[in-house]
Amino acid sequence: MLAMRLRRAVAIVVAGSTLLLGPAGATAGPGECHVVDIAFKPTLRPDLPPGKNPWPQIVVWLEDAAGNFDRTLFITKETGSHGLGNRPGRWDFNSGPLWPYGRRIATFPVWAHRHGQEWDLVVFQNGDDNNLSHPFNESSKDQHYCRPMLTSEPAWDALTCASPNQVYTDKGMLSGSAKSKYPPRSDITRTPGTDHASVDEFTPNPFDAVSQPTPKPDPSDPAAIAEINWPIPQDLPPGDYVVWVEVSKEFDHNSEYSVSKYPAPMGIPWADYGAPYRGQPSVVYKVPFTIGVEQTISQTTDYAGYGDPDGLDGELRTPDGTITTNLSGSGLGRLAVVTDESGAYRVRVTARPEFDAVAPAAPGQITVEDMTASTATVSFVVPGDDELTGRISGYDIRMRLGEDITEDNFASSPKANEVVIPVADPGTIASFTMERLLPETMYSVGIRAYDDCHNTGPLTVISFTTPERGMGEVDACFVATAAYGSVLAADVEMLRHLRDAVLEKSVLGSLAVQTYYTFSPALAGVIGESELLRATAREVLAPIVRFVRTFRI
Repeated sequence: MLAMRLRRAVAIVVAGSTLLLGPAGATAGPGECHVVDIAFKPTLRPDLPPGKNPWPQIVVWLEDAAGNFDRTLFITKETGSHGLGNRPGRWDFNSGPLWPYGRRIATFPVWAHRHGQEWDLVVFQNGDDNNLSHPFNESSKDQHYCRPMLTSEPAWDALTCASPNQVYTDKGMLSGSAKSKYPPRSDITRTPGTDHASVDEFTPNPFDAVSQPTPKPDPSDPAAIAEINWPIPQDLPPGDYVVWVEVSKEFDHNSEYSVSKYPAPMGIPWADYGAPYRGQPSVVYKVPFTIGVEQTISQTTDYAGYGDPDGLDGELRTPDGTITTNLSGSGLGRLAVVTDESGAYRVRVTARPEFDAVAPAAPGQITVEDMTASTATVSFVVPGDDELTGRISGYDIRMRLGEDITEDNFASSPKANEVVIPVADPGTIASFTMERLLPETMYSVGIRAYDDCHNTGPLTVISFTTPERGMGEVDACFVATAAYGSVLAADVEMLRHLRDAVLEKSVLGSLAVQTYYTFSPALAGVIGESELLRATAREVLAPIVRFVRTFRI
C-alpha cells in the first residue's frame, strides 16, 4: 500500500527547516527516521475565468492532543515569504493577479491567532493607506508582484505581468507601534534612497524554510495529489497529535459572501482597478493522528469549521449553510475528494517509520532548453532516491544573481519560486520554467534532491545569462511609467489623458503616438532599470507635465 501511495503522490513538497535536514524521528534507530505525510488535492473552480480563479492559499500546522500549538509545517509562499498578510494598504483593497497592495488579514485567521507570534505592521511610507499610487522616489522595482490592473486588460486573464521589468512598488515601512499576526515579506533587498531603512528589518522570516508555492497537481493525471513530507524531529515524543489545514481563496463568492455584501471600497483613488475579492472565508480541516512505532493513517472528507470573514479573531466557526459544499474549488471543495486504497479523503495524514540511510544522487545533465529575456526553462536527468535507484521525495532549488552558487552559499541563497514535481523515475527528464527574470542578467541555479528522511544529495549547478530585451508590446505611456515608477502615478495618468483626449483626435497627433509606441519600448526598458535614467526622464517630461496640469481638456 505504501508503494502504491507514493506512486500516486506526484507533487511532494518539503515542510521542514534547516534544523530538520537530517535523519530524524521519534525513537529512530540507525538509518531510520519517522515521517508524517499530509496528502491533499487543491483544485480550481470550473465556473470562473483565470483572473478571478487563483490557486488557494494553504497553511498546515501541528498541535498536540491538548490543543497546544507546536509548529507550522507548510505555508504557501504568498503569505509565508511574500508578505500577503502584512503589506501596506487597507485590507479591503480590490485584488487581481499578483496584486501588490493590501494586508490580507483574513487569509489564515485561525492559524494567525494560534501561532503566538507578532510583527510590526507594514504601512506605506507616505501614510496614505487608501491610495494605490505612490511617489516615484518611494517605489522600487518589484521582482514578484505586478502592478494593479483593470479587469478589462488582456494581462488580467493571461495571468501575466504587463511589462514585468517596469513594475515599481512602495515596499512600505514598519509602523513602530501597530502589530500584525502575519510576517512582512522577506523576498526583497532594500534599495537605498528609495526603500525605507526598516525594510532591512523585514527579515529573517521564521516561515521561509517551510514556504512553497501552492502545489498544483498534474492535470493530466486524475490520481495526482499534493503531499507534504515532514521528517519528525527527534525531540518530538510519540503520542497523539492533530494536523490542521486552513485553506483560503480569493473571489470565492456565493450568495452569503457576495460582491454586494463585500463590495469594493468606495471613495478612494483608483477604485476601478482590480475587483472585489472578499468571498467565503478560510475553511479549516482537522485530522487527529498518532505518532508511534507502527504506520498509522488518518483522514477526513469534512471541514471542522471556518475562520472570521474579516480576520479579526481566531475563533473556529461551526460548519453551517453559509459555506459552499457542492462545487469543486469552492468552500469545502477547495480541496478535492480523493479516493484510493485508503478510502476517501480531502486531507490524509500518514505517520510512518522510514529506513533510509543512503542519500540521493545528484541531478544530471542539466541544461537550459529555452530562454527569453524574462524566462528560462531548465531540464535535468532525474536522480535516484538511494543514489541511482528509487524515487526521490523532492528538490531544493535556489538561485543567485551575478555570482555562482556553491556549497558554501547554497543555504543562504534565495529559493526559486518553482517546484519540480517528482513524477518521473530515475534517468528520465524533469524540467521547470523560471519566470520574471531580468534581461541581460547572469543567473546561477543550484538543485539538490532529498529523500523522505531528508538526506540530501550532491549539488548540481547551471549558470546562464538572459538575452537582451526584444521589441514588443508594452503598456501605454510606458516611458512615463518607467520614469515615474507606477502606471498609476498621477502625472502618468495626466499624460495618458492628454494622449487619449487630444493627440489621438488629430492625424498628426495620432501619427506621433504611433511613432512613440514604435520606437520607445526598448528605451522604456533601459530607463526602468536605471534610477539615474529615470530621474533624467522625469526632468525631460517635467515641462509637458506642467503644461498638462494647466491645460483644460
